[in-house]
Amino acid sequence: MRVLRITAACVPALAIIVFIGVKLSARHNRTAGNAAAENNLVVHEWGTFTSIAGKDGVALEWRPLNGPPDLPKFVHTIQQGDAGLRNAPKADLRGTERMETPVIYFYSNNEMDVSLKVDFPKGKITEWYPQARLVRTGINWGRFKVMPGASLSLPADYSPSHYFAARETDSDPVQVCSTDGKPAQQEKFLFYRGVGTFDLPLAVKLDGDKLLLKNLSPNKIERLIIFENRGGKIGYRMLDAFTGETTSERPTLDANIELLISDLKQTLVASGLYEKEADAMIKTWRTSWFEEGTRVFYVLPRATTDTVLPIDIDPKPTQLVRVLVGRAEVITPEMEKSVQKQVGLLADPSPRVRGEAMLAIRKYGRFSEPILKRLLENERNELMRKRIKELIESTATKQQSS
Repeated sequence: MRVLRITAACVPALAIIVFIGVKLSARHNRTAGNAAAENNLVVHEWGTFTSIAGKDGVALEWRPLNGPPDLPKFVHTIQQGDAGLRNAPKADLRGTERMETPVIYFYSNNEMDVSLKVDFPKGKITEWYPQARLVRTGINWGRFKVMPGASLSLPADYSPSHYFAARETDSDPVQVCSTDGKPAQQEKFLFYRGVGTFDLPLAVKLDGDKLLLKNLSPNKIERLIIFENRGGKIGYRMLDAFTGETTSERPTLDANIELLISDLKQTLVASGLYEKEADAMIKTWRTSWFEEGTRVFYVLPRATTDTVLPIDIDPKPTQLVRVLVGRAEVITPEMEKSVQKQVGLLADPSPRVRGEAMLAIRKYGRFSEPILKRLLENERNELMRKRIKELIESTATKQQSS
């Protein structure tokens, strides 16, 4: 068994977070591919870009961080005043895309030093782990160790965060040393998140019961999945090698969730992920991806990913796989009517009715503000307009304090 070696610069001081011991196998179950030669460095990445489709098909500006935290407390995050926010809370950071949970895995046959940075020219990094040398419109971890077969401790807390599902792979652990004397940090991947404003290749527009889809890029979208969950019943439709534009009916609600997961896993593996990586990605986002609502998933063309997130790795990996999934949320007429009804109930004399109405509005979480703004566009009643404006502000305040 290999023993974790830590350089003098990385000797850990007394940790103030809870750790769990993890024994990591030196063998990698890479059922979707092989790291062929000795000393090869294989790097795989997955993540999600979440947007909200506007009435014209263009992504809406929203506040992606305006919601309850969903990450462990040990994860690093921008603070008040960071990232050009001045004195505003980070929940006020606006953009058209939420870059959610990209994780970068490393596979090597030998311990090696690696450096990696990712630029995000049209966005800001908002969360990351392990510690990085430089974070702003991009992230630079500097030099760190990839340590196959090492035994080490991984940070943990007792929150039910979906962060931990990303560890359920055969990736090699990494160790990042601090430049300011703080303890080294270990993980099974590099993790980062952000918010930005930029164009992705797919435009989604709802017209009655039809979805108008348009690929704005010269590159084909290998697979596109239209998904809907209404009242717990789900349906989905897949389009392959999508170019140009098309019109699609909303899916009939007669599908099986396990079949959908199987098709989605097949899509991710076909895009280059190992099976365990695909499983980890789906497990990480299963609750959010398949919740109530209508959305379109697609794997971004690699050229788009490399433009939005230029990456620099030294030494150059023998294989670099980047699977970023676009997730376009669609505000449906059913959602608008439901929220509009609840807004009306806020005038009810019964505290119980008003409380239930507010809970029904807030169930949409970070998407509630865009829905309310859509209602405001068409509302002519001044009393209702005033109430909606107050709701937008109160919902933001409530979610920032959650």
